[in-house]
Amino acid sequence: MLRADLHAIHAVSRRTYGRPRLVRALRARAHVVGHKRVARLMREEALQGKVKGGFKPRTTDSQHRRQVAQNLLDRQFAVDSPVPAWVGDITYIPTREGWLYLAVVLSLQTRQVLGYSLSERMPDDLVQQAFLNAWTASPVGEGVLFHSDRGSQYASGDFRAMIAALGFVPSMSRKGNCWDNAVAESFFATLKNEEVTGAYASKAEAHNAIASYIHGFYNPTRLHSALGYVSPNDYASRLKHAA
Repeated sequence: MLRADLHAIHAVSRRTYGRPRLVRALRARAHVVGHKRVARLMREEALQGKVKGGFKPRTTDSQHRRQVAQNLLDRQFAVDSPVPAWVGDITYIPTREGWLYLAVVLSLQTRQVLGYSLSERMPDDLVQQAFLNAWTASPVGEGVLFHSDRGSQYASGDFRAMIAALGFVPSMSRKGNCWDNAVAESFFATLKNEEVTGAYASKAEAHNAIASYIHGFYNPTRLHSALGYVSPNDYASRLKHAA
């Protein structure tokens, strides 16, 4: 039964879970296991997880004359941070038909991907659509920070006006400091380690794969170390019931 559950959990994780997450998932199924035992079973069953390397920050277009905000978040990334915040960023997705650009919005408190947008170009409305998708799914009260890098899309007048109208307070990373937006960057590193491992055959395939990863695995299932090894959706549910 233990070995069967080990294989089942590994398969559900899209063969991404390593020892720490497998231990947590097996314990959740009432198995009494430790890290050494699971490591041994993984060797015997030829199971391997995917190890995330350090993230590589993308090049941000911060050479513009648009207004930028102060770094109010100031690396307060803990899920129990007293500063409620959303974070956003943009990355590229390779396909054999050309690049796609992915903008995401995550909750700092739950690590959920609240909204995202994919486009063949990187116009200002790419980040606006990702933000509106997040707002539609999870409207929040006034005073929440929205943190991003200093990219021109986030510094546009339309974007700043939109988030201000919804009661958000802008916060931006310091110039040239990718670590100030580490949570969003870390999500992209996870995405590219576990899902975007090469160029997709088509842009349509990329759209479907990203949607499946976010809605079918990352938010509802993937155990997150910053959340005590529960999924973002489960953690959000716990916060809601505790309120």
